[in-house]
Amino acid sequence: MNEGNKLSLYVITKNSENTLEACLKSVQGLADEIIVVDSFSTDKTLEIAQKYGAKTFQRPFKGFQDQKQFALDQCTSEYILSLDDDEALTPELKEELKQTINKPQKHSIFLLPERVTFLGRQMKFSGLTGNLNERFGKRKDVYYTGGIVHEKLVSKGTKGRLKSYYLHTPYTSLEQYFDKYNKYTTMGAKKLYDEKKKFRYFNFFRQPVDFLKIYIFRLAILDSWQGFLWAWLSSTYPTVKYAKLWYLYFQDRKKSGK
Repeated sequence: MNEGNKLSLYVITKNSENTLEACLKSVQGLADEIIVVDSFSTDKTLEIAQKYGAKTFQRPFKGFQDQKQFALDQCTSEYILSLDDDEALTPELKEELKQTINKPQKHSIFLLPERVTFLGRQMKFSGLTGNLNERFGKRKDVYYTGGIVHEKLVSKGTKGRLKSYYLHTPYTSLEQYFDKYNKYTTMGAKKLYDEKKKFRYFNFFRQPVDFLKIYIFRLAILDSWQGFLWAWLSSTYPTVKYAKLWYLYFQDRKKSGK
């Protein structure tokens, strides 16, 4: 291990050629080490990673907690930074991170503010601005909990917060949105099923309430037509997830003949 390194970035990827370069470019001059754990991409993902000097690993995807913990375990620096393949540092956050790692810190883990871009618009409302996520900390003090989805970087030490935000561009087209929508609702349903969570029929009727919560109370109405679309699509997500959970139990009953 090279204990002289101050910061390791790690990213998990799968066919990430459209977003990975912006991610890795944003940490140039900051990260001493880049770790990319890939799930057998068929595009130019690994070529881009190697262009930026990343150490690359190929590994089957079994869930977010498992994959990110493996990536974290490959890091050798004092501090670690986790970014998704569709995220990038702003210059302001890059400078703030540089200042943070260059002076003694009492905190083991830090919250970073997020700003989401949806279909070309930086969303200033819709519940998407100012979300705080644990992405940065001392390598020896942090680890992952969660499961197949909703993984979380945690620490037994104290928690700090940085002021500058990172950019998240998860959806550049509706086709991409629905690809992820289908993937995450399926994984979410499987997680509930594995936890033996019971299906409730009222879950089929929550969409109007969820829509009003996002569109009115989270002010998506102020994010133009992208805000309306975000509120409508997001409000259908729990309904679809629970429909898939119902279908898993339906298949069980069908197999048992009940």
